Amino acid sequence: MANNNETISRDGKDTKVENKTSKPEQRKERKGIIGYFTGVKQEMAKVVWPTRAELTKDTVVVFGVCIFFSLLFWGMDTGFLAVLKKLLGITLSK
Repeated sequence: MANNNETISRDGKDTKVENKTSKPEQRKERKGIIGYFTGVKQEMAKVVWPTRAELTKDTVVVFGVCIFFSLLFWGMDTGFLAVLKKLLGITLSK
């Protein structure tokens, strides 16, 4: 087996660093409900939650976009209905 040590000079000091070429550590996976919640806990620890300011800004943007498209589609629907009424000469009764 070859020597897996390497010397690195930093600030005039020599430091030996061992290259790790062995297999990565394999964890035993749990099955069932306990394994599921263990995995959920691990993944939740990785989440980067937005700050209150970011969340507020994003919420305002979402509401603004929803209002914009609602008005756009309402206007298009009203316009198309008016054009069809003129072309076909129909009336809509309630």
